[in-house]
Amino acid sequence: MSEKAIEGLKPELVWQRFFEISQIPRPSKSEEKLLTYLKKLAERENLSFKQDEAGNITISVPATKGYENNPVIILQGHIDMVCEKNKGTDHDFDNDPLKLVYKDGWIKTDGTTLGADNGIGVAASLALINDRDAVHGPLELLLTVDEETGLNGATNMDGSIISGKTLLNLDSEEDGTFYVGCSGGFGTSGNWKISYQSIPAGFVPYNLEISGLKGGHSGLEIQTGKANSLKLMARILYSLPFEFYISKIEGGNKRNAIPREAEAVIFLKSSDIINFSEFLKSQEEEFRSEFKTADGNVKISCEPSEDKTEKVFDKQFTAKIIQTLIALPHGVINFSQDLPGLVETSTNLAIIKISEDVLSVITTQRSSVESAKYYIAASVKSIFELGGGEVVTGDDYPGWKPNLDSKVLKTSKEVYKRLFNSEPVITAIHAGLECGILGDKSPGMDMISFGPTITGVHSPDEQVNVAAVEKFYFLLKEILKEYAKNYAA
Repeated sequence: MSEKAIEGLKPELVWQRFFEISQIPRPSKSEEKLLTYLKKLAERENLSFKQDEAGNITISVPATKGYENNPVIILQGHIDMVCEKNKGTDHDFDNDPLKLVYKDGWIKTDGTTLGADNGIGVAASLALINDRDAVHGPLELLLTVDEETGLNGATNMDGSIISGKTLLNLDSEEDGTFYVGCSGGFGTSGNWKISYQSIPAGFVPYNLEISGLKGGHSGLEIQTGKANSLKLMARILYSLPFEFYISKIEGGNKRNAIPREAEAVIFLKSSDIINFSEFLKSQEEEFRSEFKTADGNVKISCEPSEDKTEKVFDKQFTAKIIQTLIALPHGVINFSQDLPGLVETSTNLAIIKISEDVLSVITTQRSSVESAKYYIAASVKSIFELGGGEVVTGDDYPGWKPNLDSKVLKTSKEVYKRLFNSEPVITAIHAGLECGILGDKSPGMDMISFGPTITGVHSPDEQVNVAAVEKFYFLLKEILKEYAKNYAA
């Protein structure tokens, strides 16, 4: 397991760097250990680096001999990762190394997210430091922090740490595809001060849990029709034919992930529990049938609870929250009119949590059209307000408008066709890439994004295809070589 999993994999330099990264905990906002690794690597290789106050770092890699006067090319990726694990998996993301596993041509982990998003792109950049076969002009390896919780590293980046005007973003997950645009994002949350009452006589607590869902990236996989655990929980509570009370309802823990699990502590009369169990069984069968193709393994369980609370939500507050959750949209709102099959606008019901007697419902909106992004955010905001919630907005970041006349796109397409005798797919992505923000900070930046095939992003099912990584790195080196030989300063 782990280092043994990458034995014999090509390219060796990329996999070695990826293994090293995977052994260093790097949750969003806690990337200090990996930043230390990067600075020590730069010092060991006698490379200069710059770091801004946000934590972003740029490592300068000298040009291959003879190409010192070429324009600087930026290779960009983010060093943080989404930290998700299966229930029952013993893993501390703040301290434990990831346990890599090789299976059937893929690298994955043992029950956690892999961090190939964007660790494999970072590893490819770092591999170039020691790759004596690579031919390139001057490189700037721009490695940003805190991407996964709202592109915060890029947003707060000091533009003086980069000088290049051509950027290759290595944070995409589909082999054979060049991305030339991305959606912008917006966060909309509703907060309610919980109104409580005493627990009526004769009611006892039960733990109601929803699990077994696939989850995934709320942009890249929003069109797949996967079930949202919070919406399923709302549907169960809305349809309950018995008197009940709630003392807790929570689920989801990442703004950019489709929630996989949800739980509630509900109080029922003991005499209703047999019928309640039958009701849940019918709900489980209904959900499995409804989501048979996309997410057919939903599990609903209910067990006696040891909850010692002496208060529950009052009836009016309970109805208000359940109705709000039922009313909230989730999923695709519109598809692009210009690029068939591309999601233009979507919204994700991401998190429900309780802290200090305040219940918070957190959502994210995405769109490649700014007006549409603000419209769906206004729709969600209005539902929160109608439900009596206090609305908080934020995490507003711009999209990246495609430039089909881009020089780096033209060059990359030509290289791809020469290497693989086929045309690459040119598209935009329904997710927030840092390109939109970096383009705002450096007007005129010429950019594309590409990467190897990664599936199950932001979930414990995340895996990266080994053959696609080799192809990706080969393509990256050839694009850099083409620029070095044909675009001298």
